[in-house]
Amino acid sequence: MKSRLLASALAVSILTLPAASALAQAAPAEAILQPVDHPAVVTRHVGVFNGQKLAYTATVAPTLVNAEDPKAGARLVSFAYTRDGADPAKRPVLFLFNGGPIVPSMYLHLGGLGPKRISFPDDISAPPSSFKLIDNTYSPLDAADLVFVDPASTGFSRALPGVDPRAFYSVKADAQQVAGFIRQWIKANGREGAPIYVMGESYGTNRAAEVAGLLAEGDAPLPLAGVMLYGQAVNIIEYVQRPANVTSYVASLPTLAAIGWYHGKAKRDGRTLQAFLADANAWAKGPYLSALYQGSALGEAERQKIAAELEAYTGLSAAWYLANDLKISKERYRVELLKDQKLVLGRADARYTAPLTEKGGAVDASDVLSKAIVDFFAAYRRDALKVTWPEPYVGAAPLKGLNDWGWGEGTSPFADWPYYQGVGKMLKLNPKFRVFVGNGYYDTQTTMGAAELLTTQSGWDPARVTLKYYDGGHMGYSVDATAKGIADDLRTWIAKP
Repeated sequence: MKSRLLASALAVSILTLPAASALAQAAPAEAILQPVDHPAVVTRHVGVFNGQKLAYTATVAPTLVNAEDPKAGARLVSFAYTRDGADPAKRPVLFLFNGGPIVPSMYLHLGGLGPKRISFPDDISAPPSSFKLIDNTYSPLDAADLVFVDPASTGFSRALPGVDPRAFYSVKADAQQVAGFIRQWIKANGREGAPIYVMGESYGTNRAAEVAGLLAEGDAPLPLAGVMLYGQAVNIIEYVQRPANVTSYVASLPTLAAIGWYHGKAKRDGRTLQAFLADANAWAKGPYLSALYQGSALGEAERQKIAAELEAYTGLSAAWYLANDLKISKERYRVELLKDQKLVLGRADARYTAPLTEKGGAVDASDVLSKAIVDFFAAYRRDALKVTWPEPYVGAAPLKGLNDWGWGEGTSPFADWPYYQGVGKMLKLNPKFRVFVGNGYYDTQTTMGAAELLTTQSGWDPARVTLKYYDGGHMGYSVDATAKGIADDLRTWIAKP
């Protein structure tokens, strides 16, 4: 029973943004039945981005998707930032969305990439009262227009009257509405000739892959210029930690090593974090993988040696590993590493800690980040964007857990769903299409090793794939230098011919 509960907790943690709290904060079902049908709200602004002073327009507006379909019509409300005076035929557009399933895009919006962002002190012990809303000079608005998309039943987006909101609660239907939105928005704004990019985070990466596949198909394919997958779950089946899935322990080891290094538990031996992680990654893919594959056939001397290396990289004792078959799940590691201090690590960002509960660590201390974004975004909508609509801005659709989502032929997100094939279709359609995969060091939900596994095992042309790791967790942009790094990498990636 305990293992099933652990698997359930892991399932929620891997796909949800922000972590498990998205489902906990889900709006009442009646909230998503309140239609939101208002004219666009348009405001004018001036900001400095990457050293460039520019004027831009913020537009909060509805877009009808599949309005002719009585079973699949929706009105999606997006937040678009467009540079004034730019040539719409040439100006790149970046569509962004978060995960869940299924939450709005406010985390990428106000957390990291919009023209305003929350400044979280690098001292993670600082109280929430020290968080501030600031001008986001790192935003890539100088390089591309930004369109933050909220799927139906999140934010102000709703299914059309008479359409069951649950009609969108599946991999396929969710991707179809967002693909439809992108097509409609481009057409309505005269951007048919512009380079189009898509960025998804967490489950949003699964959506992005599906959207790429849908846009590559049909009689009128839309050739995307690129897709960025941050905190990716595209190959989630490969790194869910079933006891016999040895690949998952190898994929998780670099992340556990980063966490052990951060908390001073790993054996650093004078190495920088980057050098330490490079060693951990090489060891995981070599001796550790071989040992796990051998299982009970592994000799005792080699078993002792592997346990000692695990202690050096992760900070847990060799004796612990010898007693646990040389394996530890990410959820168990969160509880075990600082157990002597009665602390549990954050799930979305393991730099954060909270008191260990009697039930074994369901608390995620890093939720302080997502909660702050929810609060600040309400004020930002009202004060800066002048959106005073009376309907609730829904922070999470009222799902009853991940089993309430339609996973196609499989019954869970861990079925063999080939998300990566959607990206492959776009790579085949557009020879200039590129993929960017990013991940935070301390993210126990979606790990660095899993990101590498995605880029090497999906059949994608490595010359068209960029893989980058960042200081931080699932929302790495909470770290100031990482917020700058992600934005800088995005603008460089977009500018690349």
